[in-house]
Amino acid sequence: MDRSTNLDIEELKMTREQYILATQQNNLPRAANAQLYPVGIYGWRKRCLYFFVLLLLVTMIVNLAMTIWILKVMNFTVDGMGNLRVTKKGIRLEGVSEFLLPLYVKEIHSRKDSPLVLQSDRNVTVNARNHMGQLTGQLTVGADAVEAQCKRFEVRANEDGRVLFSADEDEITIGAEKLKVTGTEGAVFGHSVETPHIRAEPFQDLKLESPTRSLIMEAPRGVQIFLNADTIRLGNLPTGSFSSSPSSSNGQQTVYELCVCPNGKLYLSPAGVGSTCQSSSNICLWS
Repeated sequence: MDRSTNLDIEELKMTREQYILATQQNNLPRAANAQLYPVGIYGWRKRCLYFFVLLLLVTMIVNLAMTIWILKVMNFTVDGMGNLRVTKKGIRLEGVSEFLLPLYVKEIHSRKDSPLVLQSDRNVTVNARNHMGQLTGQLTVGADAVEAQCKRFEVRANEDGRVLFSADEDEITIGAEKLKVTGTEGAVFGHSVETPHIRAEPFQDLKLESPTRSLIMEAPRGVQIFLNADTIRLGNLPTGSFSSSPSSSNGQQTVYELCVCPNGKLYLSPAGVGSTCQSSSNICLWS
């Protein structure tokens, strides 16, 4: 107990001495030449600070108003912007869209109830490239022509995918059931035409004509012309002569076959089970 009492007395003495020292320091007279320095921003610096703070506040308000206006005009939503909608399958555009720079996409298709229209003031060009960036195919739709540049061009039927038209460097194939030429001048071929059958439409005449040159029909096994008509006119057609063999002069052979030479001359050949024009074709060399 005595020891704790002594400690409390000493602490009181120390607290008293500190109080006396602090009181004496406050009561000391100040020097006459002491100067007071204000702490803070005063004068024109304070006015400039307030001006910049006000300018920053006005700029923030203007930027916020412009941002809200742009969002309102461009119709920004969670799904997209304006007519542009971002979906899980890609990007969806509604209405008329204009592209000022190249567009790179994997697939373009329209809605189920509307067609897809590609429009340009000059032309519409579709390019296909390989993995090295080389041009492999090009389709250009212009004001004067439609041009396709590729190794092979095909047009297929919608139902069964049958090739209706195909073209490459070697040949042009038409796979339709009927090729119909409705022009008044018909079809003009610069070179030979190979076909197994030529016929006219029902109730129409078949006319093979060469206005300025000759008309040649050739076949290794002969050319057969069947005419089911009452009258056959062959105007100004040269004819060939045939000398019958003595064995056929007994009057029993009365059926002949009409044959045509490459130069257009006609001759008669004794009819047989098959065509005998090929066996009697040496007469074309005599006439």
